[in-house]
Amino acid sequence: MSVETGHPLLSVRNLAMRFGGIQALADVNFDIRQGSISAMIGPNGAGKTTVFNCITGFYRATGGSIHYRSDSHDINLVQVLGEKLHLKDFLNPPRLANRLYYKLFGGSHLVAQAGVARTFQNIRLFREMTAIENLLVAQHMQIIRNPISGVLQTPAFRRSEQDSIDRAHIWLKVVGLDKDANRLAGELPYGHQRRLEIARAMATGPKLICLDEPAAGLNPKETEELSNLIRLLRDQHQVTVLLIEHDMGMVMDVSEHIVVLDHGEIIAEGTPHEIENSPTVLAAYLGEDYSNTVVAPDGTTEESRPQEMISA
Repeated sequence: MSVETGHPLLSVRNLAMRFGGIQALADVNFDIRQGSISAMIGPNGAGKTTVFNCITGFYRATGGSIHYRSDSHDINLVQVLGEKLHLKDFLNPPRLANRLYYKLFGGSHLVAQAGVARTFQNIRLFREMTAIENLLVAQHMQIIRNPISGVLQTPAFRRSEQDSIDRAHIWLKVVGLDKDANRLAGELPYGHQRRLEIARAMATGPKLICLDEPAAGLNPKETEELSNLIRLLRDQHQVTVLLIEHDMGMVMDVSEHIVVLDHGEIIAEGTPHEIENSPTVLAAYLGEDYSNTVVAPDGTTEESRPQEMISA
């Protein structure tokens, strides 16, 4: 599916994030189109994970907006986390009630409930739980949690519980871990833990999944399998994918649209071909002005020489 065919599922506008006197993000703007596989790249410390944390509700942005559009609903993910109260809010009772609601009950779990899921740069599984238990925990917002229904074992409660178990088994099978359902997550090989974390995120039923360095620590064969899994999520399960990744081979292979971040600002955006031939991007990664750099067909670069040297 081409990125041109879908409407913007996620629109980030003027996003800013400040930690005390440090400006981590400044005026970040980009769109993620529905049905696309997009990547966010940049040198270490560029602010990529900070953007993810703002999108998925782990940070509340200090400025800008993050609009998520799904099923005809436009949700401001910054508002869901609870915005600061201002004097003008007290002059508008409906607005005040709305702000107070999110102050009391808002949070990252509502972002997940809206349809945005994520994985982490450092694996965050429940190591002492089995693989299937990790997926069941992830579905706590989707099952009946009424204690009376649980005590009485009502038909609706049993059906809800069985649905969550079935859903967990489906996703374990999708990521190739169905035979490891009852193994402790901490005992699984590293590559399997990476896939289990993706399965746990998918068990929440997202429309957008944010993968933070999913190929970190994987060998080439596992990276290729991961690329195939990402395509499968988009093609067969209609999930939009946004990933942060340092493996440029994987990024160029699987992505249709790339956003490049450096020092908290977007410096380039476009197709893989446009990005790999951008002097601005090369300069950000290599620390030099590569405006006169020639990019060979295999992706390698060499400095341009004067014409007389080439002729010689």
